[in-house]
Amino acid sequence: MENANISDIEIVKGKKGRFEPAPPAEVTVEAKKKVLFVASEAAPFISTGGLAEVIGSLSKALARSDTFDVRVILPLYLDIRKEYRKDFRYLGNLYVPLAWRNQYCGIFEYKADGVTYYFADNEYYFKRPGCYGYYDDGERFAFFSRAVMEIMGFLGFYPDILHCHDWQAALAAIYLKTIYCLRPEYQHIRAVFTIHNIEYQGQYSLDILEDLFGLPQRVKNLVEYDNCINLMKGAIECSEAVTTVSPSYAEEIKQPFFAHGLDPIVRRNAFKLTGILNGIDPDFYDPAQDSSLFANYTAGHPENKAVCKAELQKMFGLPQKPDTPVVAMVSRLVAGKGLDLVKECIEQALKEDMQFIVLGTGESAYENYFTDLANRYQGKVVAVISFNSDLSRKIYSGADLFLMPSRSEPCGLAQMIASRYGAVALVRETGGLKDSIAPYGAGGNGFTFRDYNAGDLFYVIREALSLYRTDKKAWKKLVKKAMETDFTWSTSSGYYEELYLGLVK
Repeated sequence: MENANISDIEIVKGKKGRFEPAPPAEVTVEAKKKVLFVASEAAPFISTGGLAEVIGSLSKALARSDTFDVRVILPLYLDIRKEYRKDFRYLGNLYVPLAWRNQYCGIFEYKADGVTYYFADNEYYFKRPGCYGYYDDGERFAFFSRAVMEIMGFLGFYPDILHCHDWQAALAAIYLKTIYCLRPEYQHIRAVFTIHNIEYQGQYSLDILEDLFGLPQRVKNLVEYDNCINLMKGAIECSEAVTTVSPSYAEEIKQPFFAHGLDPIVRRNAFKLTGILNGIDPDFYDPAQDSSLFANYTAGHPENKAVCKAELQKMFGLPQKPDTPVVAMVSRLVAGKGLDLVKECIEQALKEDMQFIVLGTGESAYENYFTDLANRYQGKVVAVISFNSDLSRKIYSGADLFLMPSRSEPCGLAQMIASRYGAVALVRETGGLKDSIAPYGAGGNGFTFRDYNAGDLFYVIREALSLYRTDKKAWKKLVKKAMETDFTWSTSSGYYEELYLGLVK
């Protein structure tokens, strides 16, 4: 156990792989369909973005049903939050074969909200800051995916559905249908692969097929694409079902503009492709009880949103003017988020009576631009170059209008969170933005524009500001409509249930 990451973790002695018996229930665990999520991150343990939010909230939503026994497996990263780590239970360890390697893997367990979480421990691969960005990420997540296969046997838990998310978990689906496909215990398992962002595909040289990933040459055709290994392509080919995170994105990735070269593979597998819109956790994002806010409020009693706005203006040194609209962006500062459009039109928009707040980190060109903009428009513009979850919710609660003019957006959660907090979303009609925000003029819950150009963005900003200034009654109705829009998993989790049950039947 020289690699076991067991500090601050409770060790539970017992027979290898033995679990405590489940409490009596009308539907026993054995009667439920078993689902195992394989992902590289999950809230609340560790998060770098939307993937973690989805894993954390979707698993909880599915677990509320009597139909499924839901479990999640993750790498045991160094940065997993200690408040959870101290309650992890050590179940045992095994050695994972990966090509010529035979690597230690400790197994830890944590239960919450009806979901069982497993953590695969190997300090060589995961005792590092952060989740991604290392030269050996391919080997790290190959180990993790192969460990998933071995841990099933260790636990005696063979799921009906193995649901793999993005390229980091793609090899789990590939290993299942190649190396493990002749083992009787694995033959009933159906693989589902979800594309959260098709831009990141897990591409590597063909030279390391056997040496790094431990895949035999006979399966080379499954993962080869454009003269390299493409793990996302392999998972698409190997899975019985493929999903994306919104219906519009499912259609978009059939086109070259959106698919980053994979559109022929997507079109060939279109018969098993489904788009299901993501949701958010209504308990975590709840302005009625969010402790990060200056004051709490609801859609029915929104009066304290004005308090949040005044305190936000005060905190950032902006004039505390209740009738001046606060326009906000909480975003990664990268080109794909439509920031080139914002650069083209924001200074013209700032001639209007408005205040503009930006929170995020990303490309230095955009970080520098917004920092400079704030310096030149003091009292009107604030730029916070940081990732800060607590501050983001203060901004959502204090803002009147939320900009999200993305060039491409598989789903997006920020527009849903902003709406939940009463910041009316202004988005471009792409991917999940199109599926979640409908235009005000058509009776919708926000503002939208279709073509990717700065002129259209500026026109809609002015339209929104005009409504805010000239028709307070209509604006309040719009805010209420945005806050009451159902962005929970109540509908979308039902689509996943239907998909799973269709596969196991």
